[in-house]
Amino acid sequence: MPALVRDGWRVRAASRTLGGDWPRAWGVAEIRVDRDDDAQLAAALGDGVDVVVDVVAYRTAHAAQLLTLADRIGSVVLISSAGVYADEAGRGLGAGRFPVPIPESQRTVAPSDDGYAPGKAAVERTLIDAGDALPTTVLRPAAIHGPHSPLPREWHFVRRALDGRRHRVLAHRGESRFQTTAAANLAELVRLAAARPGTRALNAADPEAPTVREIGAALHAVLGHDAEEVLIDGPSPAPPLGDTPWSVAEPFVLDASAAARELGYRPVTGYAESLPATVEWLVAGARARPGGDAFPRLVEAHQTDFFDYAAEDAWLARPTS
Repeated sequence: MPALVRDGWRVRAASRTLGGDWPRAWGVAEIRVDRDDDAQLAAALGDGVDVVVDVVAYRTAHAAQLLTLADRIGSVVLISSAGVYADEAGRGLGAGRFPVPIPESQRTVAPSDDGYAPGKAAVERTLIDAGDALPTTVLRPAAIHGPHSPLPREWHFVRRALDGRRHRVLAHRGESRFQTTAAANLAELVRLAAARPGTRALNAADPEAPTVREIGAALHAVLGHDAEEVLIDGPSPAPPLGDTPWSVAEPFVLDASAAARELGYRPVTGYAESLPATVEWLVAGARARPGGDAFPRLVEAHQTDFFDYAAEDAWLARPTS
């Protein structure tokens, strides 16, 4: 939003719950809107807007809702997900084997309202098929990161440093590559797409796709934390030992060259360069919420206890001969 404000857009932020002081600090007006209430969304659009940046659409009805209101919308920038990609066997993220890097021409999962990735694919397909009726730029980020993230993957390593853990145990020898997308880079793509309406799907990616080993080392370097790497050949011998929120058996790397060609996209930050602000926010959150996991949604979303230190210590202490 600050990027749009700096470009001279008059921005309104619509959500079910108001955000507090930060919108006013950025010069952004807030309005309370339940996305599933057609009347509320129509009222928020009023006589019309130049651009709708949609970060929550994830099923066919949401796309149909926008098309119904197309006469009031100049264009849409849709935040989708790289999770829509499928490999040639139809397997999605986590099971598939993808080209490196993945272009936007890669096939996607079958669209349906059954699940997150199929739902995102359904929204994409509906809006892109509408063409000029509602120009839509679809942006496909992967592992989004930055301050205020609702799912801060970086907490995996930051918490371990704050807890004084002396090892970084990494499955797949820490060589997993799961594309990162800085919030600042995603915002830059939104800014560019808003100024250049059109119908297209574009990957949203950082200029690099660091390995898990590089991510852990970079985060611990910001914190001045020293930890010994323990690299496991292949997958975890006792999940979730050595697993991280970026751990994948096959590389998942996005090709961002189309965004450069079509929008003139140039990343505003790299992964390591962006980390100090993220770490500062995470540490402040941990201090404000002592006595437990300050960001429990990471474990909840992955349904994995990344912080089972007792099991990790037992594995590290096992006889090796």
